[in-house]
Amino acid sequence: MFDRGTPVKQCAVLYMNPNGKRTSHPAYLRALGFVVHEVTDWPQKDGAAREYHVIIVSVSNVDDAPMLAARLRAKPHFGRRLLIALVDRDTPVQVRRAAAASGFDEVLNDNCDGRQLTARILRGIRGRSELRCALPPSTTRRSAA
Repeated sequence: MFDRGTPVKQCAVLYMNPNGKRTSHPAYLRALGFVVHEVTDWPQKDGAAREYHVIIVSVSNVDDAPMLAARLRAKPHFGRRLLIALVDRDTPVQVRRAAAASGFDEVLNDNCDGRQLTARILRGIRGRSELRCALPPSTTRRSAA
């Protein structure tokens, strides 16, 4: 269990989008309370991974996905951060499995619903106690209907 004296950070996401492809995912995550930094390349700062709980990568060349996952996992202080790949929906199952086997925790369609992406993030964070983070309480109430 967690020590009550340890401060909990707000959940932070590094969204790597090398193509600059327009997507609604960063805005959706921000609306839910995640801190999201959208970049085109890995930050040059040593230990940049320490600042984030989740790394999301928009993968343009799916054949390179397994090597990309291995390289990211080898970055200093990457640890067991949640690593998610967003790939084209036509990506073959074998390539998705290779990417997952090489280090991506999740391989999702790049046009997946924001709710699906969020559900996978929350499930992944919940399973890793070292990624302890919180989202601010919602200010809007949704109807139960």
